[in-house]
Amino acid sequence: MSDDRPIWRDPRVVVARRDIRSLSREKTIVLALLIQLFVAGFSSFLVVGLTSLYDPSSVAAGEVEMAVTGDAREELEAAAAEQDGTSVTAFENETAAQRAFNQRRVDAILRGDYVPSTRGPGEQIAVTAVVPEGSIRSTLIVVEVRRVLSGLERQERLERTPYLDKPPVPLPDTVSASQYFGFTYTILIPLLLFLPPFISGSVAVDTVTEEIERGTMELLRVAPVSLLDIIDGKALGMVLLAPAQVLLWLGLLSTNGIAVSNPAAILLFITAVTVVVVTLGVVLGITLQNRRPAQLLFSVLTLVLFGGAVLLPEHPATTVAKLAVDSPTLLTYGHVGGAVLVAVAGYAAARVYIGRIAAEAL
Repeated sequence: MSDDRPIWRDPRVVVARRDIRSLSREKTIVLALLIQLFVAGFSSFLVVGLTSLYDPSSVAAGEVEMAVTGDAREELEAAAAEQDGTSVTAFENETAAQRAFNQRRVDAILRGDYVPSTRGPGEQIAVTAVVPEGSIRSTLIVVEVRRVLSGLERQERLERTPYLDKPPVPLPDTVSASQYFGFTYTILIPLLLFLPPFISGSVAVDTVTEEIERGTMELLRVAPVSLLDIIDGKALGMVLLAPAQVLLWLGLLSTNGIAVSNPAAILLFITAVTVVVVTLGVVLGITLQNRRPAQLLFSVLTLVLFGGAVLLPEHPATTVAKLAVDSPTLLTYGHVGGAVLVAVAGYAAARVYIGRIAAEAL
């Protein structure tokens, strides 16, 4: 082969372009890309909806009316008064409170009684809560009840501080923050950024095994290219696909008002992960030469590898999250560098392995 040919005429680049063009005919891959595009493009709306699944108070609307009764009802009233979206009505006895609850004039009942302390002399407050069951509204009511009880606990701790033998450790000042921050940077962004590598690896398995099963690998070898050139081209196409998606997702997130810091480091890390996953895919494809078992084994191994990453000092998803919020540590950068080294070493080992395979046996 001539060494002075332009790079776009390099056999590996030609094979990569051919595989990328063929993806437009793969309905499953196109659907997966469209789903990711939808998630990234409408991330602001999805964050609000998905956050409500595990934090209903973030989208709670309307006021929760609570009935308070018992000897400690004044303390419960004071705790509820500090919470937005909660109003209370005091009842002299539990029967009247239960009647109001049954008539749906109140959403919940809180009964507070003074009981002997189990940890020494004195008394403590025992609270019994009654809430409706079996509806979305019930979930929101439970959240508000929990907030009132947390406020009561803080209130009692402050009132009993003078009776402590030693002063308590002062708490840091609270800062205002969006309730969607945690979901966005620990779930949404890692999900969007790690899907492309796994899709690329899965497609790499398909492209290699389909060439072998259809006999088109033999046609490729008629051209003046080696088996290594073919595999390099297929891997190159799939590796380039993931960073391109990541750049698009980051751009769409930015247009939705979600700032992502350290995009270069994130792109390098995701590219390294993609190289590792694609390398695994092409090795399994060239070894098993059958799509079904190769895809099954690839899926199992990627799940094991990603799940086993919890044993690392920092999970890959945590690495991405720390980079995205601009709070990386030396360990975070160490993980990025380690991923690059593993990717380079892994692909070099894969090339040595593939180079020893007789092309005629495929």
